[in-house]
Amino acid sequence: MTAERRRDTREKIVLGGIVVKAGLSKADRAFLLGGLMEMARLAPGSAEHQQLRDIGEEAFKATSLRNGPHVEEKVRWA
Repeated sequence: MTAERRRDTREKIVLGGIVVKAGLSKADRAFLLGGLMEMARLAPGSAEHQQLRDIGEEAFKATSLRNGPHVEEKVRWA
């Protein structure tokens, strides 16, 4: 296995772990992709971008999302 392929595989594993940590492992793929595409539209540094980043930082600090703050409880969708 080449180094590039190993890096690609590692990146996919990490991203999959994030989906699992968010409690979205059973979510519809189209739903996940749509949500990610919406997030990609947020300007870095915008209030919405920073709010989601802050929520993510808290989630990474928590042992498990099931034991810590849930995204739905933190995000105030307009």
